[in-house]
Amino acid sequence: MGIITTGSFAKALYPGVNAWYGKAYGEYPVEYTDLFDTFKSKRAWEEDVSVSSFGLAMQKSEGAGVQYDSEQQGFLTRYTHVEYALGFVITRNMVEDDQYEVVGERKARGLAFSMRQTKETIAANVYNRAFNTSYVGGDAATLVASAGGGGSATHPNVAGGTWTNGPSTASDLSEAALEQAIIDIAKFTNDRGLKIAVKPQKIIIPVDMWAEADKIMKTEYEVGTANNTVNVVRSKFPMGVKVNHYLTDTDAWFIRTNCPHGMKHWERRADDFSTDGDFDTDNAKYKATARYSFGWSDPRQIYGNPGA
Repeated sequence: MGIITTGSFAKALYPGVNAWYGKAYGEYPVEYTDLFDTFKSKRAWEEDVSVSSFGLAMQKSEGAGVQYDSEQQGFLTRYTHVEYALGFVITRNMVEDDQYEVVGERKARGLAFSMRQTKETIAANVYNRAFNTSYVGGDAATLVASAGGGGSATHPNVAGGTWTNGPSTASDLSEAALEQAIIDIAKFTNDRGLKIAVKPQKIIIPVDMWAEADKIMKTEYEVGTANNTVNVVRSKFPMGVKVNHYLTDTDAWFIRTNCPHGMKHWERRADDFSTDGDFDTDNAKYKATARYSFGWSDPRQIYGNPGA
């Protein structure tokens, strides 16, 4: 266990230091809330279970009996909450002799910064692994499944058949690619192949793609042409473009839809900060803990493209 002693911050014991740098950086606003819907949990885990629906009605001849359909439960998604923790220990001498408050209060703020960064990283990793077959959901497929995705080729239906939530051919973010994504989303069906009113809400991109996204979404007419034709894409995303600084793939992009029970963040315990003193050593202990989980239930809430 590392202990912060007077030797760790020798310069903090004497006057004359103009500034201490390396900790007081600005911080981005919370971004994981654009990626997930947040729910409170009171259990060790939470479970979502899909259900198949009824199919189309069947033609009935006069005097004939009614054909009866059935439903059944389907894929199980379990959110198992994980505890995250970090802390530091400072000797009493260091606390007493610190001339600049470099330790203690400043370190506590740094601890909060680390906890927030951890949550953002864990959340973004669900998207970073959207095409990675080592990470699958309740239907045993990757978050994004399509021929052009590099992950699972399809999502299975409980009642049979398959569907996709990505392109047949991977492509970089463009006006044309967004137009095709809107069409693909409009063709989403439920477990029995019936059409459902799923609509795009927001575009999620890494910081590397901000310029291209702005060119597309802030242009009134067709992008990169002199055509006097309206840009039909910009009105289809009521929540606009959301840049996430924790996405690691520089050309992968996503669309969140209005499909319910999709991307979920369960908070079992919010960030909790506490301090204590050790009787024998007089050392001061600071710690932070949190317990939560991130994942997805219905992948219809996401359309993803890994980029060309």
